[in-house]
Amino acid sequence: MRPVRTQLLIVRPWAAALLVGLVLAGCGGETQELQDWMDQQRREVRPSVQPLAAPKKFNPVPYANAQQVDPFSTQKLSMALKQEARQPNSMLAAEMNRRKEPLESFPLDAMSMVGSVSRAGAPLALLRVDNLLYQVKAGDYLGQNYGRILRITETEVALREIVQDAAGEWIERTASLQLQERGQDAPK
Repeated sequence: MRPVRTQLLIVRPWAAALLVGLVLAGCGGETQELQDWMDQQRREVRPSVQPLAAPKKFNPVPYANAQQVDPFSTQKLSMALKQEARQPNSMLAAEMNRRKEPLESFPLDAMSMVGSVSRAGAPLALLRVDNLLYQVKAGDYLGQNYGRILRITETEVALREIVQDAAGEWIERTASLQLQERGQDAPK
């Protein structure tokens, strides 16, 4: 004979299945009323959708300026600079006709003054660019804005640059490189 506890465990799954079946059977009668209401709504409601406009015909046009200079190219910029330099009172006239110096290919942000020396009474500045040291003197050019060194002191290199203002006119401005004290981020 089985213990009473085992018999209750066998009866419970059957009772649960019977209870679920009765609950589902009770829900089946209300679906016909719901189906009738849905059919009535479909008959009464008519959608009001406006028809779409016919698409416009696209006529491709060939690009006629393909052989001209790209407006964003460096060629166009150099042509504009040369044209500006041809004007008689332009500040760029002398700058465009001279040979570029090596330090003119670097921006001033990439340069740092690390010292100064004097040779034959003329002050020289030591500039670090890309972990290389360069000696510069007054009159040398550096930076990408036609910068020319005006004077060198023990702590500063003063220069003038030629830049365009907001109106497109070429103007002179002063800039300087300050002596950089050896810090933690400087190479030893």
